[in-house]
Amino acid sequence: MLTSLDKDDILILQILQHDSRMTNKEIADKIGKSVSPVYERIKKLENDGVILQYVALINRRMINKSLCAYVNVQLKEHAAYMMTTFEQEVIRFSEVMECYHMTGQYDYLLKVVVKDMDAYYAFMIDKLATLNNVGTVQSFFVLNEAKKDLAYKLDDLLEGKKHKVQIAKRQEGVLQ
Repeated sequence: MLTSLDKDDILILQILQHDSRMTNKEIADKIGKSVSPVYERIKKLENDGVILQYVALINRRMINKSLCAYVNVQLKEHAAYMMTTFEQEVIRFSEVMECYHMTGQYDYLLKVVVKDMDAYYAFMIDKLATLNNVGTVQSFFVLNEAKKDLAYKLDDLLEGKKHKVQIAKRQEGVLQ
């Protein structure tokens, strides 16, 4: 999939990651293209699954979700259906913002966001602990977010494209 991204696609993605409310005209002006091709590129990026969705990032403290915990979960049984059942059940909990199947001692890493420690306790007792296959749970509470970046660095894709072009030109004898 990455091979189908060209410089303009990458520039569009960089812009949208930082401000997805920009109009197609504003994006076109920034990259020096006309509006219609920019619109078509964005639609293609959406249809190809490169752009998954557009969201508003909310300050969780402003909506009374001050406690953030990362929770390691070790399952009792590791049959495929037991793991997929756990995933299906745990992702239904509104407190679970992210769920990752991991390697190592623990099977899953959850990001859980709630109002406070009482709400976290209720989540643990009333929800997570009620799931059949949950074995060991280890919680880590966030004290401070030193960095939270949701935009992927794409400059390396541009450098990779330049490098591929230089290799191709060398092979053709254009570069010495």
